[in-house]
Order: sequence, then structure tokens, then C-alpha cells
Amino acid sequence: MVLIAGASGSGKSRLAHLAGCPSLRLDDFYFDADHPHLPRSPIGIVDWDDPRCWDAGAAVAALQDLLSSGRVEAPAYSISESRRVGSHEVRMDGASCLTAEGIFAIEFLATCRAAGLAAEAIYLDRPGFLVFWLRLRRDLAKKRKPPRILLRRGIALWRAQPGLKRKALAAGFTPMGMRAAVARLAD
Repeated sequence: MVLIAGASGSGKSRLAHLAGCPSLRLDDFYFDADHPHLPRSPIGIVDWDDPRCWDAGAAVAALQDLLSSGRVEAPAYSISESRRVGSHEVRMDGASCLTAEGIFAIEFLATCRAAGLAAEAIYLDRPGFLVFWLRLRRDLAKKRKPPRILLRRGIALWRAQPGLKRKALAAGFTPMGMRAAVARLAD
């Protein structure tokens, strides 16, 4: 199993897709917007980048089921609606690798190891302006939030990106650009 971490919009989902392995989208384990006690950002909105917005226990259970039985019914989460909207099946189908990606992968590495799940850890390391632009373009196209919120949040995330990288490296992640990460996962 390979955990893929990186800033929001850095290309984690794209990397997981390019790897050609089954992938569990960790962002599908967000709590719904009406979940009690969700943390707020300094600008007054729910801080979806705070790990307390995410159900790590359910994600570990899903990975354990997937690795033991070869399949799991995972939640499907709508970021634009801030809620779960259904589920989807993830199957191993004899694959020799599995990726799990999401913005909480950094914190999730220790959770996986505590649960006895071995994981390689890759931090997708891309330039801040590129990540800002990719995230903004994606979020506007998917109408995830109002443009004003996307810009404010995007600037805040851009400023926080160097700290996120330091946190990932301290947790045991290996930084890689997109090409190097694709090559590593192709091995």
C-alpha cells in the first residue's frame, strides 16, 4: 500500500489514477457539514483542511476490509454539497499495489501503522503557484464553493504549503515530483 499526501490540488488523485492501482480516496471519509463540532477557519467557514473534519477510523476499517477481502464499499462524498451522497465499490481484483490518497494522508500514516498496516509514504511535491492554479481551476470547474471562498482559501493554502511539506517529511514521507512519483509507482 502506498499513501499519497500533498497539498490540496497538487495532483494526488491524478497520481493515483496514473499508477494504475486500485485507489481508496481518503477525502471520501469527510464528515457531513452538519456533523457536530466541526472546526472553523479564521475566515469563519468550516475548516475542511483540519483532520477533525475526517473519519480516520472508518478509513482504516475500509482499508483493512479491502486488504483482507479484496473489496470494500467506500463512501462517495460530494465536496460541493459537503456531504456523503452514496457509495462506490473498490476492488483489488488481484492487483499487487493499492494507493490511498487525500489531504489527511500525513496524519493517517501513523494511524495505519498503529493498526498494523504497512505503507510506503509519498509526498507529492509541486511548486506552490502551480498547485494554487490547479486547485483553483479544478474547484471552479466543479463548482465546489463560491469563487470568493475558493480564492481566499487558495491563498491561505498556498501560504501553508511549505509547512505542510515539513510536516510530511517529519512524519516519514518521501518528497517526489509528479514524474518521479509515477515512475516509483510503476516499479
